[in-house]
Amino acid sequence: MKLPSNIYLDERNIPYEARTFPPETEKGAANVARVLGFAERQAVKTLIFQADTGERVLVMLGGDQNAISGNLKKAVGSRNIQMAAPEAVKETTGYVIGSIPPFCWQPEGFRSFIEASLLNEPILGVGAGEWGNEIMITPQNLIQASKAIVVNLTDREKPVLRA
Repeated sequence: MKLPSNIYLDERNIPYEARTFPPETEKGAANVARVLGFAERQAVKTLIFQADTGERVLVMLGGDQNAISGNLKKAVGSRNIQMAAPEAVKETTGYVIGSIPPFCWQPEGFRSFIEASLLNEPILGVGAGEWGNEIMITPQNLIQASKAIVVNLTDREKPVLRA
């Protein structure tokens, strides 16, 4: 059985590898990375944030990363941004927190951001939409699939957006 995220990639001829892990694995990017044998940085967290304008955006970070608030605000273009509540995440994505795929559900014009340092990784793991299923994908293919904007969310010394 293929999940909507797998079908989405297949229809666009975007290469990936489907992997599975025991569904009883404790939630969290670090646990998925450990079970599947890759670095925590490579286990991508897909987070939904909401701006004061009502806009919701997807933010992709490595499992061991946190966004710097100021960088996130600059990237989104809002001074008031916060994590979306679980109900808002489900309403926006159609998925529950824990295995949100970073593609296949976004309406036209929905903005997705990916942390720039993830482009240095050879392969990334993203949720496939169902706990126990992971998609291994290169950073460039992930950007293509998610139509993500590459931004610096984790380094205070570098500009947020590329020149």
